[in-house]
Amino acid sequence: MRIASIIAAGGLVLSAAACGEAPDEDNNAGSGGEQYTACMVTDVGGIDDKSFNASAWKGLEEAKAQNDNVNIKYVASKAEADYEPNLTQYVNQDCDFILAVGGLMSDATKKIAEANPDQQFGIVDANPGVANVYPMEFDTAQAGFLAGYVAAGMSESGKVGTYGGMKIPPVTIFMDGFVDGVAHYNQAKSANVQALGWNKETQNGSFTNDFIKQDEGKKVSDALVAQGADIIMPVAGGAGLGTTGAAKASGGKYNTIWVDVDGCESTPDCSAIITTVVKNIPGAVKDAVLKAAGGEKLNAEEGFVGTLANDGVSLAPYHEFDSKVPAELKAEVDKLKADIAAGTVTVTSAAQPK
Repeated sequence: MRIASIIAAGGLVLSAAACGEAPDEDNNAGSGGEQYTACMVTDVGGIDDKSFNASAWKGLEEAKAQNDNVNIKYVASKAEADYEPNLTQYVNQDCDFILAVGGLMSDATKKIAEANPDQQFGIVDANPGVANVYPMEFDTAQAGFLAGYVAAGMSESGKVGTYGGMKIPPVTIFMDGFVDGVAHYNQAKSANVQALGWNKETQNGSFTNDFIKQDEGKKVSDALVAQGADIIMPVAGGAGLGTTGAAKASGGKYNTIWVDVDGCESTPDCSAIITTVVKNIPGAVKDAVLKAAGGEKLNAEEGFVGTLANDGVSLAPYHEFDSKVPAELKAEVDKLKADIAAGTVTVTSAAQPK
């Protein structure tokens, strides 16, 4: 099964629809004849999660901005039990393209897609292996590797940490890359920086078991900080805001690395965010919808896999930390990025898209 990583494209700017004032459920945009309707079902966390749901909606907005015959709307899932009813309602509404957001929606999407073989679906962060479901996956292990290297190079305590929302491939792929990046730094520098919160070999670590509750994110990161971590990468959607907020309030005691969408452009906690492991969900979604709206047959068998080489994943700018990251470390990260993109350095994860 192909599993996707998460793309992060540097410098994403979320629109008002994705931040702050979220549109009403089933919000419509666009008018006129010969409309191509793209309908999105969010995962739990909603449209304003500052993460993958917001990124996918931004992709639909960008598709509409480029082709005003594209009509977009979404419905938010409050719980996993909402996935099938929400997908089904859009089948019944004759949506041309139905987008499911998040790896947790894979089973529900597969079931509804198999029952409606003439309906075009797309999904972010999963590949159900069904002909009429176009998968958009991201090898975030690659960009996570860079983030781990940066964290190791910036740590003053010699300990860094990561934690996830749930132990599912679109989450653990970030964590695999992160700890391997720390290990690569140790090898290159003869250092001994410890990566807390995730063991790649056993695939066990720290999780909130939630993508929404910020207090759960803070609780997990507080435990990592208590163990000595001074840089933490939450891979937990909105729950991770509990960590960035607490880091900001700590006055520099510890800092963070965000994921999915540039945290300095999607959260109020930029002063505590060194960089972001970005996955370019907006670009992948926009391209898929525009191709489908233009009459192109989406190749579900191949799908889309975002990598450093095709800018599907990336490391965001350092923003307020730009002057604090040593020039030597920046150069090493740039060289690593080029080597990974060229295949000279190989990044592996059991959760990578196959």
